[in-house]
Amino acid sequence: MKRIYFDHSATTPVDREVAELMLEYMTDKFGNPSSVHSFGRETRKAVEEAREKVAALINATPKEIFFTSGGTEGDNLALKGVAFANRKKGNHIITTAIEHHAILHTCEYLEKHGFTVTYLPVDENAMIRMEDLKNAITDQTILISVMFANNEVGTIQPIKEIGQLAKDKGIYFHTDAVQAVGSCPIDVKELNIDLLTMAGHKFYASKGVGALYIRRGVKIEEIQHGGGHERNLRAGTENVPGIVGLGKAAEIANRDMEKKNAYIKGLRDKVIATIMEKIPHVKLNGHPDLRLPGNVNFSFLYIEGESLLLNLDMKGIAASSGSACTSGSLDPSHVLLAMGLVHEVAHGSLRVTLGRGNTEEDINYFLEILPEIVEKLRSMSPLYGSAAEFKPSNPCSSCHHH
Repeated sequence: MKRIYFDHSATTPVDREVAELMLEYMTDKFGNPSSVHSFGRETRKAVEEAREKVAALINATPKEIFFTSGGTEGDNLALKGVAFANRKKGNHIITTAIEHHAILHTCEYLEKHGFTVTYLPVDENAMIRMEDLKNAITDQTILISVMFANNEVGTIQPIKEIGQLAKDKGIYFHTDAVQAVGSCPIDVKELNIDLLTMAGHKFYASKGVGALYIRRGVKIEEIQHGGGHERNLRAGTENVPGIVGLGKAAEIANRDMEKKNAYIKGLRDKVIATIMEKIPHVKLNGHPDLRLPGNVNFSFLYIEGESLLLNLDMKGIAASSGSACTSGSLDPSHVLLAMGLVHEVAHGSLRVTLGRGNTEEDINYFLEILPEIVEKLRSMSPLYGSAAEFKPSNPCSSCHHH
């Protein structure tokens, strides 16, 4: 049976070039970068070269890049580190209702420690309104954290305007760019970003490695204590193979992004157009234009997303419903609810995220079997044929962050 991977927002395969380089630093060049002998100096040099490559991908300086274990740690360090270092200045943080749980749960933690958090609502395309952001700012606001692009529905936020507003008000701006790095051109200087989180496994590096960009001059304190690695901000022996791989993946992303995006967008647009044309009672979730190149998210009325996934899986297709970290839970996605979808509709969502390894042939196979699966599942649904439609609910009543 064919096996097709359409879940690149959950994780990507490691690039062969990246894997080969990593292997070298696991077997032959295995020194601890803190050691002063030649084995240590060799890996220290490799770590610093990787830092330069990661910095180049987002137009930062190498000294502004701090290696982490991935997106979750980066988000925790950014939010807690800035909050605790600046609490004399204020105790208010602004974020959105559709952030990844690495942000939402960190904010909940900070609320237990004397901080207040505003969770901005989003419109039906999962876009924040700049007006809401302006109105949320108080003289206590020390940090704004808005994701670059949503992991579920792919919507890209107005990052430049947010960065400008934050800069004008003297407030730090962090963006969780885990889904965007490697897929969106990012210039932290031009966008006025103070802190940015990335994770290697979302752009063909390995799991367990990432980086946090911290603009020079940002007041932040460490949350992990030990031997003073990463310029005293992130203790722990460096994951050298992971870091070297991250550097290589950043270099490849920088080189191939334009070509890769054009290719993936072409496939994505074909999927969206065909589903809209061939399958009735569907709704495209996320912004129609301002979305990640590989993201497709649809709600299929009268169907459980779970059964859709299982049926696709039986045909060899891997996709998802909601985000990977919560796909084991049966609650509908907090993102879709915040966008105003009713529970039943949110439950019937399918996320297909394409990558550079996908082919036209993969797409054709998927588009051939999806309508059949939808038809089969609907024929078993007691609701099919009733008058239910896509009615928006009040997002605030159904979103657990209000």
